Amino acid sequence: MLSISLIQLSYITAVHKAKNFGLAAKSCFVTQPTLSMQIQKLEEELGVLIFDRSKKPVQATTIGKKIIAQAQLILQEVSRVDELIKAEKGELTGEFRLGTIPTLAPYLIPLFIQSFSQKYPKVQLIVEELQTAQIIQKLKEDNLDAGLLITPLNFKGIIEKVLFYEPFVVYISENHELHKLGKITENDLDLNDVWLLSEGHCLRNQIIRLCEKKVANDIRRKKVRFESGNLETLKKLVDQNLGSTLLPHLAINQMPKEEIKAKIKFFKDPIPTREVSLVYSRSFLKKGIIEALETEICASIPKKLKKPPLKTNIIKISNP
Repeated sequence: MLSISLIQLSYITAVHKAKNFGLAAKSCFVTQPTLSMQIQKLEEELGVLIFDRSKKPVQATTIGKKIIAQAQLILQEVSRVDELIKAEKGELTGEFRLGTIPTLAPYLIPLFIQSFSQKYPKVQLIVEELQTAQIIQKLKEDNLDAGLLITPLNFKGIIEKVLFYEPFVVYISENHELHKLGKITENDLDLNDVWLLSEGHCLRNQIIRLCEKKVANDIRRKKVRFESGNLETLKKLVDQNLGSTLLPHLAINQMPKEEIKAKIKFFKDPIPTREVSLVYSRSFLKKGIIEALETEICASIPKKLKKPPLKTNIIKISNP
C-alpha cells in the first residue's frame, strides 16, 4: 500500500507552480532540503520521477504532470472538508482571490469593496487585475477562487453566474460630428474613428464586432494608432478632439451630469450590451464567500443594470 502524505502532495504542486525548488520551499515555509527530501521520498515510493531537474526552469515529467493533476484534485477535496465545516458553523473566513478584467475593475470594485469588507471582516479579499485568458487559466490552476468577466465564454469546467447587463455608450468631444445627433445606432460608428484597447482585452473584440458594419478603410491605415490598456487614457485622447471611444455604462456612473450631456451619446434600440458574470471552477471551494460576494455586487449596482433592456444586442466575444 502506498504511503503518501498531504504535505508531499502540497510540495509537488508548489514546485509545479513555481518551477523552482527554492521558491517552492519559501512558499511552503520550509527549507529547500526539507522540501527536496520529501519529494524524493515520494518519487521513490511511486517508483517514478515527478520532475526533470536537469531543465531550467524545473519541469514535470510526463507521468509527473498526471500525478500533479491528481494531487491538485486531492488537495481541493481536502480543502472542501474545511469549507463544509465553516459553512456548517456559518463562518466566512480566510483568503479569497478574485480576478477582474481592467474594464470592470475601476468602476465595479469600488461599488462593493467597502461594504463587503465591513460585513465580512474575517475574509481577506485579494483582487487581481488580469485579462480574461489569464483569469481562466488561474481558475483552472486553482490560483484564483473566482473572476469577474464578460460572458458568455462557455469554457469547460467553468460556471458562469450572470450578475448584470451593462449597456455601452459612446464618448465623444463636443466638436465631434456625432455630437449633433440625438441617440445613435451601430451604423453611425466607424471603426477608423474609434480608439481601441490593446490586444487581449475583451472590450476591444466587442467594439470591433459592433463596428464591423462600417469600416471605411483598413484600420491599419489610420494616421495615428494608439492602443492602450486603460479606458481613461483613451478618454483623454478623445478630449483632444481626436475620434471617439466606447465605454461601459459603469464608467460614467460618477461623471457630472454636465459632462455626460456634453460628451456621452446613448444608443437607440437595440442597445449594444455586455453580460457581466461571476465565474468559478466547477470544483469550486468557498461557496459561502462566493454567494456573499454575488449578493453584495448585485446590491451595489444601479437597478437599471440588473436586467437587460427589452430591446438589446448582447455583444458576445470569442474565447480568448
